Amino acid sequence: MANQLHRALASKILRYVRTNGLQAGHHLTEVSLADLLGTSRGPIRAALALLIADGYVQQVPNRGFFLGNVVSEPPAVEQHASSDDEGIYLTIAYDRLVGNIARTVSEPELMRRYDVSRARLRRILMRIATEGWIERREGRGWCFIQLIDSGDAYRESCELRQMLEPAGLINDSFKLDEAILDRLHQQQAMVRDGAWETLNQIEFFEIDAQFHEGLAEMSGNRFLLGTIERQNQLRRLIEYRQTLNREHERVQSNEHFDILDKLKKGLRFEASQMLAHHLGNAKIRNARSGSLVVGAPWTKD
Repeated sequence: MANQLHRALASKILRYVRTNGLQAGHHLTEVSLADLLGTSRGPIRAALALLIADGYVQQVPNRGFFLGNVVSEPPAVEQHASSDDEGIYLTIAYDRLVGNIARTVSEPELMRRYDVSRARLRRILMRIATEGWIERREGRGWCFIQLIDSGDAYRESCELRQMLEPAGLINDSFKLDEAILDRLHQQQAMVRDGAWETLNQIEFFEIDAQFHEGLAEMSGNRFLLGTIERQNQLRRLIEYRQTLNREHERVQSNEHFDILDKLKKGLRFEASQMLAHHLGNAKIRNARSGSLVVGAPWTKD
């Protein structure tokens, strides 16, 4: 029987499909999805069963799982597992960012505040936990992780990344990984070729985070990768609060393309310089606009 974990994983698989622009017929393997989502093959198998039932995945005997219907818009499966939950998820993110809810909360408190059932709330909290900004307490309740929640903190995060990420590209242990490079290139091609007009703020963030984590992974330094992953967790909510500027997303994707092109040509020093400039632009842009926009809770678009 499908449980909250299986539904959450099904939604994450579909989000992965959408943000990577995967097409019908793409081969989905239990092992790769388990590695991607940080779980075992059993829950992945159950999540794929949900996707098969909803027509998004096909299972071919002796061959495995293949993507069925191309997910160009948020799919129907996410309506029962995530779509209706998205508004509550975003409201929780907003309330936490601006201090409307305490760092330590109980499930009954959140159920009353957002008028949701325990099962639905836990599904949302499980998603938040997998994203790294809440943890279950040993006793009762949940505890939000300290996040980047101010303009100064965001600036300091940008400065840290500007010091570390470009250095990773010229690190002695850097090793170009064609699989990572191809994956990042495919994502940026999807954005450039029209997705910049349709993706939402959360999806743009996921693609950006995967780009920077991919570069850090190729640095060959596990601590650099861990630091960038942690910074992405910390900046997630404040990035959600940015006013969605689609033209900026298009330009940013072009900058990502240029960095990948330099790496592919073996021009690591030039790629490092471009990455430093790219991160510097982000710091300047957000300093001008104000990193933390306090107002009405934001929407998915």
